Amino acid sequence: MKILITGGAGFIGSNLAKRLVNDGHEVVVLDSLLRGNKLDKDTFNKLLFIKGDVRDRSLVIEASKGVDMIFHFAAVLGVDIVADNPVETMDVEVIGTRNVVDAAEINNVKRIMYASTSGIYSHSAIVKNALTEEVLVDPRTSYAMAKRYNEIYLASHHEERNLNVISVRFFNVYGSNQDNRMVVPRFFEQAIENKPITVFGNGQQTRDFTYIDDTIESCVRLMNLDGCHIVNIANEAEWNINDLAAFIKKTTDSMSKITYIDAPKNRYDYEVERRVGSSEKLMELTGYKPLTTLKEGLDRIYQYNYANQLQLK
Repeated sequence: MKILITGGAGFIGSNLAKRLVNDGHEVVVLDSLLRGNKLDKDTFNKLLFIKGDVRDRSLVIEASKGVDMIFHFAAVLGVDIVADNPVETMDVEVIGTRNVVDAAEINNVKRIMYASTSGIYSHSAIVKNALTEEVLVDPRTSYAMAKRYNEIYLASHHEERNLNVISVRFFNVYGSNQDNRMVVPRFFEQAIENKPITVFGNGQQTRDFTYIDDTIESCVRLMNLDGCHIVNIANEAEWNINDLAAFIKKTTDSMSKITYIDAPKNRYDYEVERRVGSSEKLMELTGYKPLTTLKEGLDRIYQYNYANQLQLK
């Protein structure tokens, strides 16, 4: 197929682009490059890259000509950046998604996969069991509210205009070449440099860390679904932040101390105490669910990003 990826130079988007190119698809990437370019040279040379903002309607329409499917992954990411830029965050989400839908209708693109987030569950995550797609969501931040709005907006286009839409709710995706706006690479950088590993709060807050390769495999297996779907992509394993810090410290043989600091006030609504997702629906739809353990994923990151660096010291 010919496939457009918005945000295709980002962490998840670049990994998806590499997989789709290797699978033999013709790939177009639209990205503003405001947060850098994570596409490796080989992948970049095998696709059509368009530099631009997803909020530019005419550019999105032009980029999607002749396309069979759009992966709409463009977004403002990173808790600190999102918290400090709520207007831009919502504009990128709402205007960008409207442009993608308009482009799909004008160019007769039949299918959109949208990158949503487990953040829309927010404080509903206190339920004892893993979060299913049927749980009543509780978005409280600009980012989460915009994501939930877009899920509903896309579903409405399916109901009225028969657009095939798949909204995937990512649960704490991590992997090699992720930048330090995210907790895993930040802890790695601190550990490698033997600096204090800084944990917000008491470190007992839990997350469901899903390895990037599992995330991409899930997306690829979902990409040909017809209809309208909201699907969690989760590992179904609950780890607290203290565990994460200890794993990374051990993996890197670091002398760092784990220290605890108060979370900045602008992070309050993002700091939920518990988050673990159910992949039951993903399994039912595709016969697949993420299986990489946190320890396995961290070992892979260490070997890929840091092992040679430390040996040279």
